[in-house]
Amino acid sequence: MPNVSRPDSPGPEVSRPDEEDLQAGRRVRALVPRRNHARFELPERDPVEILAGQHTTREPDLVPVRIGRMLQSPFAYYRGAAAVMAHDLARDTATGYRVIACGDAHLANFGLYASPERRLVFDLNDFDEAYPGAWEMDVKRLAASLWLNGRANGHPEARCRDAAAASVRSYRTTVHRLYDMSVLERYYYQVEAEALPKMAHQAARKARQSTSERVMEKLTTVTENGIQRIAEQPPLVRRPANPDWDRLSGLFEEYRRTLRTDTALLLSQYSMVDCASRVVGVGSVGTRCFLFMLRGPSGDLLFMQSKEAGRSVLETHGKVTDAPNAVTQQLILHGHGFRVVAAQRILQAQSDPMLGWVRGVKGEDGIVRDHYLRQYRDLKGSLDLAQLSPSAAETYGELCGELLARAHCQSPGSRFLSGYLGNGDSFDVAVTTWAGRYADQTEADHAALEEAVRVGRLEALRDV
Repeated sequence: MPNVSRPDSPGPEVSRPDEEDLQAGRRVRALVPRRNHARFELPERDPVEILAGQHTTREPDLVPVRIGRMLQSPFAYYRGAAAVMAHDLARDTATGYRVIACGDAHLANFGLYASPERRLVFDLNDFDEAYPGAWEMDVKRLAASLWLNGRANGHPEARCRDAAAASVRSYRTTVHRLYDMSVLERYYYQVEAEALPKMAHQAARKARQSTSERVMEKLTTVTENGIQRIAEQPPLVRRPANPDWDRLSGLFEEYRRTLRTDTALLLSQYSMVDCASRVVGVGSVGTRCFLFMLRGPSGDLLFMQSKEAGRSVLETHGKVTDAPNAVTQQLILHGHGFRVVAAQRILQAQSDPMLGWVRGVKGEDGIVRDHYLRQYRDLKGSLDLAQLSPSAAETYGELCGELLARAHCQSPGSRFLSGYLGNGDSFDVAVTTWAGRYADQTEADHAALEEAVRVGRLEALRDV
């Protein structure tokens, strides 16, 4: 309960925790010099083995699809290899200060979506790996992704460096700017589509066209009996032969209990009429993901997506469980579906009001898994990263660095970051240097994956 004082009394002694955190960050510079973040010392590891270890809990027939997608390019590999990077950074240079981290803050995990007021906002948009962890990993993952995407687009190395450096510099300067604001102002800080540079305007136009009606046109078909159903597209979209509607309805009711009262009341007017499993993304391929079609009282359709929520790579490979704290325990209090939802609400300026979770769903294999649910493709969009020019990549890197800083500054005590980063560019230069080295390593790891497929160690299904 906050301290309360009467207007005519001096009130209780009030400390200045922000100032204390600022000074703590400055003191750590002597223990962990900012230039040390350029060090590149990988632990002994086999990236293929790390990836294969993740496959033991995934749908076996979809694992080749995942590998095929990761083989498309070093950047595609990087997108699916969050576990490898978490392993590599588990003992990397770090200050020891933790935030609620994204865990997978690469370039492709930023995008457009609708706020509850139906305005387009730009922000982080993937939280499957979110967990209390080292803030440095998120910054490095973003910077290295810019370097790799630049190479994929044929940019000169100097321009790849510029884009990576822009993201780190923007992160640092935004942290300082946010701490010129009050904690409430930081909480409400967001970037709307209207404020995006011109390169994002086309993506915004496409996002505004991504409605339930458009989803219906693309994903459904009408049977001979005139019934609208989700269209099968094996192996990417598969409808179950005999859905257990009673069980699904019960799970949907359990999910509704995790929502705000107004959203739960809204969804009580919808009935589930079809479902299908659906393959999504790169790193998520092989996890249990489902698409649900719901019908409203006036016949309108609503599409919901359910995704399996397993343990974060920061926990399984990033070694963050060696010092559990109250924040960690609170974040996993209701399972991993709750963890993803809670982290998304913390790290995003505004989140889907239909975001909720279900705990302990037994699959056909008898294994119990957690899930989270959200509205599917409602005014969502992203930039075409393959079309970014060198100057656009630099601008986009700045924007992503800004939003990553906003996300990290929601964690209590984050004034530490301002104190540690300082006003000079020592941290920027160091992390940018590291990002180039990790881009080189990622290309070597991508080649190792190609070799594993060539010799039959792993199977790949390409162009799916």
